[in-house]
Amino acid sequence: MDLTERKLKILHAIVADFIHSAEPVGSRTLSKKYDLGISPATIRNEMSDLEEMGYLTHPHTSAGRVPSDKAYRLYVNDLMGRYELPEEEKRIISENIQTNVMELENTIEHVAELLSKLTNLTSFAITPRQDTNKLKYINLLPVDEQTIVLMIVAEDGKVINKALRINVPYTLENLELLAKAMTQTYRGRTISDVLTLDIIKYFETDIEAMSRLAESIMPNFMKTLENMLNVDLYMEGLTNIFSIPEYNDIDRARMFLEMVNRKKDFTDVLVNRDNGVIITIGNENSNEIMQDCSLITADYRINGKLVGKLGVIGPTRMKYDEVTSVIKYMTDNLSSAFQITEGDFDDEE
Repeated sequence: MDLTERKLKILHAIVADFIHSAEPVGSRTLSKKYDLGISPATIRNEMSDLEEMGYLTHPHTSAGRVPSDKAYRLYVNDLMGRYELPEEEKRIISENIQTNVMELENTIEHVAELLSKLTNLTSFAITPRQDTNKLKYINLLPVDEQTIVLMIVAEDGKVINKALRINVPYTLENLELLAKAMTQTYRGRTISDVLTLDIIKYFETDIEAMSRLAESIMPNFMKTLENMLNVDLYMEGLTNIFSIPEYNDIDRARMFLEMVNRKKDFTDVLVNRDNGVIITIGNENSNEIMQDCSLITADYRINGKLVGKLGVIGPTRMKYDEVTSVIKYMTDNLSSAFQITEGDFDDEE
């Protein structure tokens, strides 16, 4: 049995109607709401064929049909049109990203929160392990007699600011000299490489004050690098599921919350996904507990290097065109907002 143009037109109408109404779709509904140019009886026959082909399912409590995972896949691949974001949404997204453009982590958290608000779904953002990320610049900034701020900038734009308590006296000149020495030593090295270096060898000095300062700071520096290797997961909008008809069943809602709260398992799924805009629907998800859900992710990059992923998880009845457009616009803006040129920190050396 072939998917004729008429069948595709009917299937498109059913998917679109069910996405917006969450109600099984019958032939009379299609006949009244859509100009299909055929009778309800013909529509019923075509719907029976589509069900036989695996594109529709027939809930026992309703005379209408609902799309299957197979139908959603066809819709995403071939039937849905390109959704153009309203200018107001574009403005809101751009402003949220630009507000904290010097702090990638803060911006990612804000973007995840905004994505949840715009889509009414559970959103997430991850930053991958930084094993191969290279250091670009290190600075030490005075706060008071016993506190300094360690600033680490990686080539992908990741910025870490960490307040350190030190137990030795220092001068501004010594801080500047040590920061320059650290930058010269570690610039262009991966975090993993730095963690294996003999730090004593690299900071032998005849200046006693510099030596004591380095011994006080270096353990904290190394600990901060170790923390940069961790995958960060930001998640927003968990309570949005309670406004989605699919999760009116309290047991199903509980299972969804338990699934996303298994953060290590969920992070592993996200990290192992392909790059680009990826949509997995229902049983396409390899993780069994996600096979009632759809997962949409897109990666964001800085200077062509992968930095992380942004996306949403929700029911298979999802506004794929709108959600995909929002995520793509956000990741494109993130990628461009944090571009770093080679000369950004050269004047500090």
